Amino acid sequence: MFSLTRELSMSTRYTKDHEWVRLEGDVVVIGISAYAAEQLGDVVYAELPAVGASFAQGADMAVVESAKTASDVYAPISGEIVEANAAITGENWEIINAEPEAGGWFVKLKPANAAEIEALMDEAAYADYVKGL
Repeated sequence: MFSLTRELSMSTRYTKDHEWVRLEGDVVVIGISAYAAEQLGDVVYAELPAVGASFAQGADMAVVESAKTASDVYAPISGEIVEANAAITGENWEIINAEPEAGGWFVKLKPANAAEIEALMDEAAYADYVKGL
């Protein structure tokens, strides 16, 4: 186990690849940002990893397809998948566009290294990053 500050547990962190991470207890919830969902357009398919799969930070973790393109979703941190979003695996892909940073989450992951979470961008830094794109 590891310890994180209360501030970190209450905040969302982001990657330059537009994934988000939110700590909930001893797991993190992961999805794609609202910016990424907007850029993709209407999602028509998503493939999530199986429970028990482990990923290194930056590894291909999932796939999202829209009418425009297909995109890989990368593991923002290292760890083991403990839950995949049943709504998405149940082919309710429109939830990714409707609620990308809430009900449209992809997986819950048990983190292997807390420092990886702390190194991700906070909301303000991510907003600045997106403005520059």
